[in-house]
Amino acid sequence: MIRYNCDMCGRSLVPEEDERYVVKIEVYSACDSMDADCEDEEFITDFEDDDDESDEEIDNIDADEIESIEYKTFRYDLCCKCHTRYLQDPLSINSIRRGRFSEN
Repeated sequence: MIRYNCDMCGRSLVPEEDERYVVKIEVYSACDSMDADCEDEEFITDFEDDDDESDEEIDNIDADEIESIEYKTFRYDLCCKCHTRYLQDPLSINSIRRGRFSEN
């Protein structure tokens, strides 16, 4: 039997008994951050024709730049309560603004 845990609260989720929600997140460089229009077919053709130049450009790219170009995906399992909380504040903006200060 496959066992799942909520990735937010750690609660064990039984597939036959508990509702389980899946959150998938994709992170990648926005198309508009490139120098050329991504949908421009001429750009794609020119890029394919200029293999020698593009190889030199790739060799000159810094490791930090390569990391920012990467495509990453994340997958999380959530229980019903955490699913509701996630939908109310998916980027945790409200919890960051609140801060955690003691009342002195």
